[in-house]
Amino acid sequence: MKDLISDALIIIGLLVMTLGVYGMIRMPDIYTRLHAASKSAFLGVVSLAIAAMLVGDQSAVMRLILLSVLLTLTTPVASHAIGRGAYLHNERMNTPGAIDESGHQLADHDHAEPSWRL
Repeated sequence: MKDLISDALIIIGLLVMTLGVYGMIRMPDIYTRLHAASKSAFLGVVSLAIAAMLVGDQSAVMRLILLSVLLTLTTPVASHAIGRGAYLHNERMNTPGAIDESGHQLADHDHAEPSWRL
């Protein structure tokens, strides 16, 4: 029974990560791409870690718990730092219907393309 649950969690983790890659390719701006990347990395890897916890020994389970805790702490921080950096480099939201709730309307200003963009 544990093997069946583990296999199901592996399939779910791979599907979530595949959808995240598709979201990274398909989404129009960095903010929505960042959302797809952070959710797929966190949910996919934690799902795979839980699957491995079901069939692993105690030392592997402890390592996977540590990995899951570290992902829980670092994924939102890294996503926020990347999003904040994009905002400070005047990266616009290209998503239809996007609302800038920061109080600074980036779309109202005439910004040049960032120098790092190809």
